[in-house]
Amino acid sequence: MKTSLLVASAVAATVTAASAIAGPAPDPIWRAEKCYGINVAGKNDCSTRGHSCAGDATKANDPNSWIYVPVGTCSKIAGGSTTPKQS
Repeated sequence: MKTSLLVASAVAATVTAASAIAGPAPDPIWRAEKCYGINVAGKNDCSTRGHSCAGDATKANDPNSWIYVPVGTCSKIAGGSTTPKQS
């Protein structure tokens, strides 16, 4: 019983610490490119306009929010762009 409580506490502390970090998502360890316009609301890696922190997108498919994808993948995703929308 104590072991499961300890593990649950450690997981909760890790999640809390990770969510407290503000700013863009860290660079991935694999070769990546930024892909704009394919994010899910609240699941972006960063943005060029409106907000700057990871996870702050208020709408899906925001043309100024990006996520990291493997190099060469963005052009294969419907709605994906390697540059933000110009306005």
